[in-house]
Amino acid sequence: MSAASTGEGAAAAPALAGAFADALASVPPTDEEAERALVAHHGRLTKPPGSLGRLEGVGARLAGIAGQVPPPLPTPAAVAVFAGDHGVHAEGVTPWPQEVTAQMVANFLSGGAAVSVIARQMGAPVVVVDVGVSTPLPPVAGDATTPLGDLAGVAMDGRAHLVPARVRNGTRNLRVEDAMTPVEAGQALDVGTAVASALVAGGARCLVMGDMGIANTTPSAALLAAFSGRPASAVTGRGTGIDDDRLASKVAVVEAALERAGFRASPERAGSHPLQVLCALGGLEIAALAGFAVGGAARRVPVVIDGVIATAAAVTAVALSPNTRGYLFAGHRSTEPGSAVGLELLGLQPLLDLELRLGEGSGGCLALGLLEAAARIPREMATFDAAGVSEA
Repeated sequence: MSAASTGEGAAAAPALAGAFADALASVPPTDEEAERALVAHHGRLTKPPGSLGRLEGVGARLAGIAGQVPPPLPTPAAVAVFAGDHGVHAEGVTPWPQEVTAQMVANFLSGGAAVSVIARQMGAPVVVVDVGVSTPLPPVAGDATTPLGDLAGVAMDGRAHLVPARVRNGTRNLRVEDAMTPVEAGQALDVGTAVASALVAGGARCLVMGDMGIANTTPSAALLAAFSGRPASAVTGRGTGIDDDRLASKVAVVEAALERAGFRASPERAGSHPLQVLCALGGLEIAALAGFAVGGAARRVPVVIDGVIATAAAVTAVALSPNTRGYLFAGHRSTEPGSAVGLELLGLQPLLDLELRLGEGSGGCLALGLLEAAARIPREMATFDAAGVSEA
């Protein structure tokens, strides 16, 4: 990662307090001895060495996360979709109206979104967190709204839950000013961490990162450009399917935001603390997702990244908490160009590559079956000795 992701040479880190700060101080490194033991165990199973390919490495990483061989099953899983709007929408980076964010929140809660369908298939409840929607939410069923403090008790009951945790009505326009203040970013980080903690306390053994926010591929591209040092054109994609003219305008907006914030011209700003990068260029749901990733790592459960928005959040999380990287799995590679750049920064290979670009946690959910298989194989597959099978 670049200097912007490490804080090297930067001013003192902005003060953080609350749930995120507590999690930040308690993310342990993964257990390398358990990983090695799982690799050795795979060598005794009734198959040629390495014949299950990358699935064997996934199992080893699960063992390292739990510090247990064989690893526990990463089930049940839970999906958290963090919703927020973006002031940069005013720059015309998408043709979709901002009201769609609130409308999609209602769609998640009624079970009609793509992630709702996939999550039902996987037996994973969906929790929708309003951390920064800019417009009023449509009416929802009375029992769908769950305060954050009550989430642990009902999180895994199979229903969709709306958690009202709005920090503010959307971010500011990152092209002309910082998107968030440090206080606002810290509050969003706290929300994400608290949601992760509540889901694990409620019984979740794997967490999936989901997002909703019209125009949120723009701040994601800006963050990835800042953390990687790549040009805006290398990380900015079509998002909801914009045409060439609007894409060129979107790239220009991202580059202008980087220039405005000093990440291109000022060596001092290029060495900013990751929280300062997040405040300048990020989004409330992106900050909450970063907190969610760190919160899951602090509770020693695997966290599955979805598309480019979740990837930008994961890069931010690892910049703030390097140990968190060991708990992350890339559910898939999005067709958004920033996805490949972000996964390269994280050093992660995607479990799937299906040319998805939806977000919501959809690709992360699709990868859950692979994680479960990677944990079941060393638990349930026979060894050569137990099966009476001769080795080569």
